Amino acid sequence: MLRRVIVEAVTPQVDEGRRAAKRTVGEEVAVEADVFADGHDELAAVVLWRPRGEAAWHETAMAALGNDRWRAAFTCAQYTDYEFTVEGWIDLRATWQHGIEKKNAAGQDVSNEEIEGTLIPADAGRSRGTRYDRVLPVMVERERARFGAWYEMFPRSAGTDPSRSATFEEAEARLPYIASMGFDVLYLAPIHPIGKSFRKGRNNALTAAPGDPGSPWAIGSDEGGHTAIEPGLGTLDDFDRFVRKARGYDLEVALDIAFQASPDHPYVKDHPSWFRHRPDGTIKYAENPPKKYQDIYPFDFESADWMALWRELKDVIEFWIEHGVLIFRVDNPHTKPFHFWEWALAEIRKAHPDAIFLAEAFTRPKIMRYLARAGFSQSYSYFTWRNTKAELEEYFTELTQAEGREYMRPNLFANTPDILNDYLQAGGPPAFHARLVLAATLGASYGMYSGFELFERTPVKPGSEEYLDSEKYQILPRDFTRDNGLAPTIARINAIRRAHPALQFDRCLEFHETDNSELICYSKRAPDGGDPILVVVNLDPKNMQHGHIKLPLDAWKVPAGRVIEAEDLLSGETYTWRDEWTYVRLDPRPAGDGGTARVAHVIAVRPIADPLSTRPSLSDNRQSRLAHD
Repeated sequence: MLRRVIVEAVTPQVDEGRRAAKRTVGEEVAVEADVFADGHDELAAVVLWRPRGEAAWHETAMAALGNDRWRAAFTCAQYTDYEFTVEGWIDLRATWQHGIEKKNAAGQDVSNEEIEGTLIPADAGRSRGTRYDRVLPVMVERERARFGAWYEMFPRSAGTDPSRSATFEEAEARLPYIASMGFDVLYLAPIHPIGKSFRKGRNNALTAAPGDPGSPWAIGSDEGGHTAIEPGLGTLDDFDRFVRKARGYDLEVALDIAFQASPDHPYVKDHPSWFRHRPDGTIKYAENPPKKYQDIYPFDFESADWMALWRELKDVIEFWIEHGVLIFRVDNPHTKPFHFWEWALAEIRKAHPDAIFLAEAFTRPKIMRYLARAGFSQSYSYFTWRNTKAELEEYFTELTQAEGREYMRPNLFANTPDILNDYLQAGGPPAFHARLVLAATLGASYGMYSGFELFERTPVKPGSEEYLDSEKYQILPRDFTRDNGLAPTIARINAIRRAHPALQFDRCLEFHETDNSELICYSKRAPDGGDPILVVVNLDPKNMQHGHIKLPLDAWKVPAGRVIEAEDLLSGETYTWRDEWTYVRLDPRPAGDGGTARVAHVIAVRPIADPLSTRPSLSDNRQSRLAHD
């Protein structure tokens, strides 16, 4: 049958429909397509969508955007995967209606056309409709895959004695503190037995001193492997209790999945074929020249016994799922075969759709994007190394506006046990404040490693991103009762995030002009366009910066002359704005009169009806400011 309509360039689609776009339950899928035909007939188009497995399609009419582009949206209301396609056809009735209106306007006789109109069936044109040549998948996950605040800790450091590991029971005492800061996910460094052969010492020394606990990533000893608990932490029953206790504080425990083994791992003895060997028969340890990791043996995913290895590693993940863990941070997934992750994650998701996987892959962009397409729920990002206004705007425009936003969800860690960047080292507490606000408001998901709130920032040596006395190689109890910490601000930020839907999504980010390169300004709105939140950050941790920011009044649908109420959600102060450009001043240094140092504003924007408001205006006086000295 002749089909005159062309349907192409349908979005969102990932790898030509071979892989799924990602959403969370309740999120909208905005579908666009090019729909056109020869001639001048009127067209119609619909999105056909359904939960995967259902036989019948639902229809949503598409609207013409101009230039033959059409758009419609549907909501993933059920917690299941969806699929969709697009269909377009010649709309005979609309074509007839348009033609008769033109002839009427020209004063022409339309008697024949009126008769023709009575002969057009109500569903005319659908029988010759053109359906897009593929059905496109949407992977739907739970909300935590899109939105959450992560806190990373080493449970062995949760006690007060640096000479021994803390137990899970002792670590339970830290739960109220972590929960009080408003975190959603408590991510634990590896909790398995640690190998003794070639154990690393303090500050990554090649030889361990007596009593050095070694790196938790050197997994496995005669006490067990990836499904065992480091004896110093307690037993598997103790871990189960810890997970339950955390859940009582609305904290979900995430575990580190590091698929590698120490030389003492039971796999080395029981399955030597799972490792690569040198010509002399010895097993190859991990290397990243010039670095050598003699305490770690990588797996050989292409060994003759690869199928048994793959199944064993998948079973490791399922073991911890059975013990109440549904979130996993995966260590260096880019050093394992992509096909392994595609298979393992798909298999696990069939049985456990609630499982969430964060890819810790600080590697090349294309590899990071491929891992996201392969099934990882979230991805680490380059945020840690993007510190200037230009770097941040360019990178986050790419993350939130380019095609990758359909499948790659960044999780913005402000620091990690491996990364203490120059900005934090040199900037001191104001730098920590700035990076906290940036991470928590640029990204719907963000995280920090324990000690960030205490401004820990001493490198092992100049030019290094490694911490001095790194917790990776020693037990490091901390005094969290210090009153100079960042914890109250973290709690405030996380409360703001939970209260405002605008901060719970990534794709709504928009940057705005400033006349000072040290001031970055951006806003977010909820998916329905409401709840606008404006953020201004001073990127200079040493000096006061001031200038003007341009408000997106058109995007906020604020009429000219309308007064805007601006509430700083960090300080609680409220001001009014009347102009498109407004003045701000941010000083990271404490004021001499006892005032508060400020590096950022997080503003709730509310247009108000009263143009004669008596609140202080930010634009009446060019020297007025959001924050006092």
